[in-house]
Amino acid sequence: MSVAISLLRSSHPEPAAGVTAVAALLAIGLDRPWPGVVATAATVLASQLSIGWVNDAVDAPRDAAVGRTDKPVAAGRLSRRLVGALGAAAAVACVPLGFLSGWQAGLVATLALASALLYDWPLKSTPVSVLPYAVSFACLPAFVALGAGRTPPLWLLAAGGLLGAGAHFVNTLPDLDDDVRTGVRGLPQMFGRAGSLFAAAVLLLSATAVLAFGPPGPPALLFWPALALALIALSFGWYSMRRDPSSRVPFLAVIAVALIDVVFLLVSGLRLD
Repeated sequence: MSVAISLLRSSHPEPAAGVTAVAALLAIGLDRPWPGVVATAATVLASQLSIGWVNDAVDAPRDAAVGRTDKPVAAGRLSRRLVGALGAAAAVACVPLGFLSGWQAGLVATLALASALLYDWPLKSTPVSVLPYAVSFACLPAFVALGAGRTPPLWLLAAGGLLGAGAHFVNTLPDLDDDVRTGVRGLPQMFGRAGSLFAAAVLLLSATAVLAFGPPGPPALLFWPALALALIALSFGWYSMRRDPSSRVPFLAVIAVALIDVVFLLVSGLRLD
């Protein structure tokens, strides 16, 4: 595997691309000119790259201990120092990029980055591991709205925080057993697999409700069929977990609800005053 591909894998490209795309689409929905959309996407991408690279650099010893061959640093394909340096460089770049959207948006982007990096170390292994996710995800729509000259309402911040908290529990599920073996004692590890699935479902459904009923006026017509689909998916996931605790169906069910929340986040952005 080439160094470039290894660096890409080490950056956690899937969530980086997803979060960046959501920010860009929200900026487009709020009628930001194209230079503003590019500035928004560049800021969020730089923050996501920093978070991913720093995470892999910090977690390298634990990843190596459990044989994570999918992690380039842990597998010895990349230098831990190189990845850490790139993470620091991306963090430094994120700050001025954020201020291209205005001083208020720049401060919020800096807060989101700092919160996420505090998750990488030291909060990941503490009972407040969910807090950085909640803060950083609440900052995401706030950053985009402020950059578009809008004041983010409290319901939007609450929905972002709930979505982030739910994402934390979902994100830890695939590696939960490995985390426990290597001494990580965050909130999902304390809750266990069933408890984390339940917490993720409650948080994500709460985010759905806030996004539907928070904006002025009646909920979007999409809400009721989407809510029914989410409840069906979660019910099927819970049933599958009771029959087979190792089933991936519950994980896929909460991922589906998270995707529904992202759609509602984009729709709700269009309804800002």
